[in-house]
Amino acid sequence: MKAAIFKEMGQPLAVEEIPDPTPGPGEVVLEVGRCGICGSDLHVTEEPTNLAPSGKILGHEYAGEVIAIGKGVERIKTGDNVAVMPLSSCGECANCLAGEPAWCAKRQVDGGGYAQYSKTYERQCIKLPSTLSMEDGALVEPMAVGLHTVAQSGLKPGDKVLVLGAGPIGLATIFWLKRMGAGTIFVTARTTQRKELALNMGADVFITPSDDPPAAAIEAMGGPADIVFECVGASGLIQQSILSTRMRGTVVVAGLCFHSDSFIPASAVVREVRIQPAAFYSLQEFQHAVEPLDRGAVEPRMMITDTVSLTDMPPVFEALRERTTQCKVMVKPG
Repeated sequence: MKAAIFKEMGQPLAVEEIPDPTPGPGEVVLEVGRCGICGSDLHVTEEPTNLAPSGKILGHEYAGEVIAIGKGVERIKTGDNVAVMPLSSCGECANCLAGEPAWCAKRQVDGGGYAQYSKTYERQCIKLPSTLSMEDGALVEPMAVGLHTVAQSGLKPGDKVLVLGAGPIGLATIFWLKRMGAGTIFVTARTTQRKELALNMGADVFITPSDDPPAAAIEAMGGPADIVFECVGASGLIQQSILSTRMRGTVVVAGLCFHSDSFIPASAVVREVRIQPAAFYSLQEFQHAVEPLDRGAVEPRMMITDTVSLTDMPPVFEALRERTTQCKVMVKPG
C-alpha cells in the first residue's frame, strides 16, 4: 500500500510503498476513505516533542471501510463504515472500562490515516450511520474535541462566551456552544478570514482583531466573558484569556502550545479565574459527535475547504505550516 511517512523534522512527508497491514486478535483493517489534516500533526513534525518518531504514519482524523477483521472481533464486520477514535490503550484498566481511554497509563495517540489502509482495534471504531459520508466520518474526531472542550467548561445556560481562534477546533467549539445553551457567542482571531465561517457555525459576533485584544473584546462584549476558550495554542493567549474573563470566570485551554509560554499569575489569582485544560474526549463524547451529522447538521461540513490525493498531500501538508486560506483539508488516499 501507499502511505505518507514522517522521516524527520525539516523534511516533507514521503509517500512510499509499504506492506499491507494484517489484523491481529481484536483488530480490524480499514480502507481509509478520508483523513483530515490536523494542526497537531503540523506541530509534532516541527517541534522536538518525540510524538512523531521517524517512520510514523500520521493522520488521526479518519474514517474508512472495514476490509478485514481479526480473531475475536464481534461488533464490527467487513463492509462497515467506521470512524476511528485514535486513542489506543490497554483496554482493561478502570479508565478504559469506563470509556475514558485518554487517561489510561498506556494511552497513545494513533495515526495511520495518511495511508491507503490502516489497522486499529475494534474497540476504537464507531460504526457510521448510512446517512454519513466518509467526509462526515473524518470530521467526527475534531467535532469530539470541540464537544469535550465545551463539556470541560462548566457552561451554564445563557453564559457569555469568547472563543479565541477560528480554526477547526475553535469552530467545533462554537458549534457545540450554540447547541448547549450558551448565551451570546463572541469569537476573535488573528484575521477576519474565517469570519463568515465562524458566524455560520453559530457565533453571534466576530470581534475585529486589535492591538489590545482583551480591551477590544471587553468593549465588544459589554464586559468580560463568563468563559473564554483558548483554541489556538500560541504564546500570550492564556494571559489574553485571563484578562478577558470576569471575576471567578473560567478559561478553557484547548490550544496545543508546544513551546514555553508565560502569564502573570496575579492576574488570575486576583480574579480567582479557573484555568481548565481540555484534551481528547471520552468514548461517549466521540459517539455523540456523530449524532448532529446524522440528523443533518451541515455546519461542520463547511470547514472542509479542499480534498487532495495521498500523492499530492506532502506539499499541501507543508504549505499549511504558513497561514493559508484553507480550513480543513481532507486526504483521499484511494
